[in-house]
Amino acid sequence: MSNKEKQGGFFYNMKKRAEEASTVRKIVSIIIIAMVLVLIIGGISGYLYINSSLKPVDPDSDEEIAVEIPMGSSTSMIANTLEENGIIKDARVFRFYTKFNNITEFQAGEYTFTPSMDFNEIIESLQTGRVVMEATHRITIPEGLSVDQIAEIYSENLSFTKEEFLERISDEAYIEELIEKYPDILTEEILQEDLRTPLEGYLFASTYDFYEEDPSIDTIIEKMLQQTQTVYNRYREQVESTEFTIHEAITFASIIEKETATEEQRPQIAGVFYNRIENEMKLQTDPTVIYALGEHQEVVTFEDLEIESPYNTYLVEGLPVGPISNFAENSLKAVVEPEESDYLYFLHDSEGNLHFAEDFEQHVENREEYIN
Repeated sequence: MSNKEKQGGFFYNMKKRAEEASTVRKIVSIIIIAMVLVLIIGGISGYLYINSSLKPVDPDSDEEIAVEIPMGSSTSMIANTLEENGIIKDARVFRFYTKFNNITEFQAGEYTFTPSMDFNEIIESLQTGRVVMEATHRITIPEGLSVDQIAEIYSENLSFTKEEFLERISDEAYIEELIEKYPDILTEEILQEDLRTPLEGYLFASTYDFYEEDPSIDTIIEKMLQQTQTVYNRYREQVESTEFTIHEAITFASIIEKETATEEQRPQIAGVFYNRIENEMKLQTDPTVIYALGEHQEVVTFEDLEIESPYNTYLVEGLPVGPISNFAENSLKAVVEPEESDYLYFLHDSEGNLHFAEDFEQHVENREEYIN
């Protein structure tokens, strides 16, 4: 091949490479332009979406929507609740907005919102606890009540009877539905044949607001269970680290609740019961005997102590078969945070003071001094 031909081939290859490089540059430029356009369009779309999400769902709507914010709800839980009820368009945008603006300390409670409210109006209500509409019924369920007593209170304030309430909470098919709906707090243990009623102890003591004129029994039961769930969530990890199931922990809390009304005494009593369990001693607590008898009485006799019942802790080992009342939060806290001691006995004097003993002999002395 002559030098002239070689030079021709070289220039041809150079030209071909230049054309290929030019094509690559064009492709790269197109890709970059496309990516920039996508980013611009995405940014604009994102901006428009967020801007739209910050606005009311329906500026012209006067519909009143009742929303419950349980105690202990996180911003994420509140945002999801608002979206589910059609108060806001996007829970993610609400979470971002509150985080970006460092907005915290929302108040639990029953609220009535409308789809015409903007973020600032909603947030103001949640921070101040201000509701748009007054509750139709406000009913307080004290601590230490049995299901029977709870049914009595509701029947006195609402349109159904005590018997209808008790019948509903004993409906096995309904209880099984509730177990599926609230698996964290309701287990198959509440279906034990020896239990007097499945939901004893699980209907949390609190003040409840109802916005309907005639709230259903199911509505009431589930509102109370939700409150139990909220309180339990605060102590879930501690309960799971104990030797007790959730059913046993609530049973334990109900006994502590009935033994004393004083918050300071509850960890002390819990500590005594732990010591008795570890020493394979029966709990021998009078409130379980009273529950087994099925009627309130001020004095428990020696004859009462012999009643055959899975609730009677003078006869059964450890905890009774189930709770004997509802409980306050500090009673459950006492179960997971008992006060350590060497005491195995305690008694109340006529003024409600506690007197502890490490052995039976000292306990007898305390009885002689403070009771007899």
